[in-house]
Amino acid sequence: MEHLLLLLLLVWSSEAVRLVGGDSHCAGTLELNLGDWRPADDSLWNLKKAAVVCRKLDCGSAVSMRWREESSERSVWRINPYCDQSGSALRECLTSGSSSFILDLTCSDSVRLVDGTSLCSGRLEVKSNQWWSSVCEEDFDQQDAQVVCRELGCGAPSVLQGALYGEVEAPMWTKEFQCGGHESALLDCRSSGSDRNTCSPGKAVGLTCSEAVRLVGGDSHCAGTLEVNLGDWRPADGSLWNLKKAAVVCRKLDCGSAVSMRWREESSERSVWRINPYCDQSGSALRECLTSGSSSFILDLTCSDSVRLVDGTSLCSGRLEVKSNQWWSSVCEEDFDQQDAQVVCRELGCGAPSVLQGALHGEVEAPMWTKEFQCGGHESALLDCRSSGSDRNTCSPGKAVGLTCSEPVRLVGGDSRCAGTLEVKRGDWRPLDGSDWTLRTAAVACGDLDCGSAVSVGWREESSKRSVWRINPHCVHSGSALRDCLTSDFSSSILDITCSDSVRLVNGTSLCSGRLEVKSNQSNQWWSSVCEDDFDQQDAQVVCRELGCGAPSVLQGALYREVEAPMWTKEFQCGGHESALLDCRSSGSDRNTCSPGKAVGLTCSEPVRLVGGDSRCAGTLEVKHQGDWRPVDGTDWTLKKAAVAYLLLQPIITVSSSMYGVSDAQQQGAPVLRSSNFTICCSIQPQYPGGSFQLTFTSSNSAHNYTQPAV
Repeated sequence: MEHLLLLLLLVWSSEAVRLVGGDSHCAGTLELNLGDWRPADDSLWNLKKAAVVCRKLDCGSAVSMRWREESSERSVWRINPYCDQSGSALRECLTSGSSSFILDLTCSDSVRLVDGTSLCSGRLEVKSNQWWSSVCEEDFDQQDAQVVCRELGCGAPSVLQGALYGEVEAPMWTKEFQCGGHESALLDCRSSGSDRNTCSPGKAVGLTCSEAVRLVGGDSHCAGTLEVNLGDWRPADGSLWNLKKAAVVCRKLDCGSAVSMRWREESSERSVWRINPYCDQSGSALRECLTSGSSSFILDLTCSDSVRLVDGTSLCSGRLEVKSNQWWSSVCEEDFDQQDAQVVCRELGCGAPSVLQGALHGEVEAPMWTKEFQCGGHESALLDCRSSGSDRNTCSPGKAVGLTCSEPVRLVGGDSRCAGTLEVKRGDWRPLDGSDWTLRTAAVACGDLDCGSAVSVGWREESSKRSVWRINPHCVHSGSALRDCLTSDFSSSILDITCSDSVRLVNGTSLCSGRLEVKSNQSNQWWSSVCEDDFDQQDAQVVCRELGCGAPSVLQGALYREVEAPMWTKEFQCGGHESALLDCRSSGSDRNTCSPGKAVGLTCSEPVRLVGGDSRCAGTLEVKHQGDWRPVDGTDWTLKKAAVAYLLLQPIITVSSSMYGVSDAQQQGAPVLRSSNFTICCSIQPQYPGGSFQLTFTSSNSAHNYTQPAV
C-alpha cells in the first residue's frame, strides 16, 4: 500500500497534495487533487503511509496523525488498498466518496531520520535554507538526541552512533548543537558560534529512538494497558492482537517474553489506536502500523519482568536469558536443572518443559549469569528461587541453556487425551472458535499434544456466547506456534477435533501420506518407524481408515525420508477390518534389525468422488469426512482447485509365478521368465465403479495389450 501511495504522489504535480489549516505547510488537513481539492478519508492510513506525504512536501518525518469527526459528511478521496494488486493504472486507484472522518497530519519541519529501519531510526538530517544536511557526530550529544526524538514523536534515544545508517556525501551541518534537552525542536537549541568545515568519514550522526509505547496500571512497567503515543497517548484496540504481535511491544519495553493478553470491554467507546494486522509482518515498527479509531475493547498485556527465551521457533522456546541490574544474561547449563525449567515455563505462561539442552538456539557472547539456580519447582518466578552463594566465572562454549516448553493446549471431554474440545491457556483456559479451522491447522494442535495425525475437525453450536480464542490460520501456517496466533473474542461455535492416538504419517506431501510411525499406549512413549517386512496391504488399509483417509494407493519404503528413529519390533497381522492398527494381532517374536530404506512409506488416497455424472470423472464432488459423504460448497472454486480434487487411485497389482511365488508389481517392469506359468491380479477400491485396467506386455520383438474390467 505505501509503495502504491509513493508512486501515486510521484506522478502527480507538486500541487496535487497539501496540508492546510496547520501552523506550517508541514501540518494540517491532508488534501489531494484529482480534478478538485478534497480532504483524504482517514481509513487505512498509518504513519508509514503518511511519511510518503511528508517526503513529497519536502518536510521531515511523519510525527503524528489523527482523525476528527465533522458534523456532516463531505466529498473525500479514498485510496483502494487492493488496487495495486490488480495491476490497475495508478489514477484508477483513487475513488470518490463521502465521509465525516477527516485526516489531520503533522510532519516535522526541519529534522528527519533517513535510511533507517523505522520512522524513529536513521541518519539525522537537518533542514536550513531549503537544504537538508547531515550532522557530524562531534557536534551532537545525548541531550541533542533527546530533543530530536521528542520532536519526531518517538520515545527516548536508545542508540547514538555514526555510520549506522549509511554514509553519504551530503552537505554537512556546520555548527555544534548545544541543547539543554528540554527544547521542543532542535533548531530552538543554542549552537556554537564557529563553523565546522570538515567531518571525518563515517561520523555522520546515526540515531535510534525507542518506540513511544508504555504499559500502564499494572504491577510493573511490564504489565498493564497498552498505550501508544502518535501525537497523544491512547490505548490500543484489543481486536486483531495476538501474542506474536504483543511480543514486539515487550521487546520495545526491554521486558521479557509476552506472557498473556486480554481485552476488556469498557462502558463506552473512546479514541484508540488500531493495529493493521498485516503491517507488522513486513518488519515495520509498531508505531507505523497503527490507525486512528474508536473502540470500547481495550488491550491489557503482561510481559515477563526478568526472564525471556530468545532466537527460538516460538514464544515458548529459545535460549534462556535472565535480567538483573538492567542487563540480560545467558545461563550456563551447569547452573540450571529440570526444576528450574519448570519455574521458567510456568512464569512464561507455557506448558511443562519438554527439551532442556545447551546450544539449541544459538550461542552468543552475552554476559553469563554467575550463580547456580536452586529452585524447588513450585516458585512463580525464577528470581524467587534460591541461588548458590559462590559465583561461576567460566562456562564452556555451547553450554548456554536452551529451553523448549510445551504449548499449553489440551483436548477435553473426548474419549482420550487426543480428542475433544480444543482449549488453549493464555492467562486462562478457553475453547477455540470453530470457524476457519481445517485439518491442516488442526494438525498443529495434534503435534503440540504429541498425538498422531489430525483425523477430523468440527464445531458445535452452544446456546449462548462465551469467551473464546479465535485463530489466525495464516499465522499458524507460516510456522508460528498455535498460542502465538490467537486473539480474544466471544462465540457460541466451539471447536472439537480428533487426533489419532497411536499412528501418524510424517514428512509427507499431505495429511494422508508420509513415513508411518506408531506409538505404544503402554510404557513406550516413543514414536517408532515400522519395517516394510512387518507391514502389508491389509495393515495399510487399517491405517488409512484410522486416519480418516481413503484406501491405500502406494506402499513403499524410503518414500518419505529415512531417519534413525526407534523401530517397531513386531510384525503386524491385521485382517483389514480393524478400526485401529494397535487393535491388530502382532507376531510374538521381536525384530532386531531392518535394512536401510525399508521404513514403511504410505500414501492413502484422498476420500473424494464424483457422483451422478456420465462417468467417474464427472458429477457432483463429494468428500468423505467423519464417516459420511457430503457435497462440496461451490463458492470460491476455480479450475486450479478442481484439478486437485480428482486423483486416480493406483491399482494394487500382484504377479504370481511358478518360480518366484507372489510379488508386488506396483511399478512397471515385473520380470517373468519365458515358459513359466504366471497370473496377474489387479484390484482397486470400488470407489469409482465402471473403471478398467489396461495390461501391456512387451518383449524384444512383440507387444500385447489387454483391457479388462476393474474388479
